Amino acid sequence: VQLQASGGGLVQPGGSLRLSCAASGFSLESYPIVWFRQPPGKEREGVACIETSDGRTFYADSVKGRFAVSRDDAKNTVYLQMNNLKPEDTARYYCATDEYPFPCVVVVNSAGAGLDYWGKGTQVTVSS
Repeated sequence: VQLQASGGGLVQPGGSLRLSCAASGFSLESYPIVWFRQPPGKEREGVACIETSDGRTFYADSVKGRFAVSRDDAKNTVYLQMNNLKPEDTARYYCATDEYPFPCVVVVNSAGAGLDYWGKGTQVTVSS
């Protein structure tokens, strides 16, 4: 079971990036997927989460209206579209899930302790 986040990079304020979370060894469609980030020198925080069957999405207040999480089960991939990026969005971004079901609405507002499966992360730097 592996998750791999990709798509990070350097972008100017106001710019956009799309992160991908690809799974291998299991089918993502049966798992809610959470995006976390860890800014330099700060604790990890939840960013966005997408449920399985109904595809409901949940976001941290800091990214609502700017970020959008989606899933393409045929590609076994979850995406995080990030628009209107700000310097404070600079962080390493991770996708994660767990062996057992969990409520997105709770986990997106947590640091993700206890989740079993994590990708290695991808760096996003927002700077002019």
